[in-house]
Amino acid sequence: MLRRLLQPVWVLLAIIFLIEAWLWDHLEPIVAKVVALIPLARFKAWLAERVDALSPAMTLIVFAVPIIPLFPLKLVGLWLLTHEYWTSAVFTILFAKMLGVGVTAFVFDVTRDKLLEMHWFERLYELVLRLRAKAAELVEPVKRRIRELIKGNGEGWSSRTFRLIQRFRKSVHEAR
Repeated sequence: MLRRLLQPVWVLLAIIFLIEAWLWDHLEPIVAKVVALIPLARFKAWLAERVDALSPAMTLIVFAVPIIPLFPLKLVGLWLLTHEYWTSAVFTILFAKMLGVGVTAFVFDVTRDKLLEMHWFERLYELVLRLRAKAAELVEPVKRRIRELIKGNGEGWSSRTFRLIQRFRKSVHEAR
């Protein structure tokens, strides 16, 4: 009974986790392209040399430090939100989120091997990978159902929802 009641919560958490993973996967290549365009490649090589000389524990500090400057940006977003500057708040928070994930992906790429030398970090990393796979497995039926509803002829939709979708499709085609 409790498991059934908590199922939507687990699905929501899995979706949030997968969004984070998707951002990580998609922002890391973008950061790599930015690194290639600006002189960050030299910085990355310099950072990699310095990380090689560090202990794994010190490397953990290098991994964590870039997150600290982003915290005030998130506070600015929160302040904007509390003062009802909705659009600015959303853009600021999203910018901070994407920048944070991008920078973290960049630094993790440089520090991964050294961090994985710590057994607890390696176990944590493997746990996150397993959770990611479990989240994808949990969300897959929901994604499949949504795809079926979108591709289908309206079966499973309420008649009102189906009419709204048909009107929207018609207005899009008429606008062309």
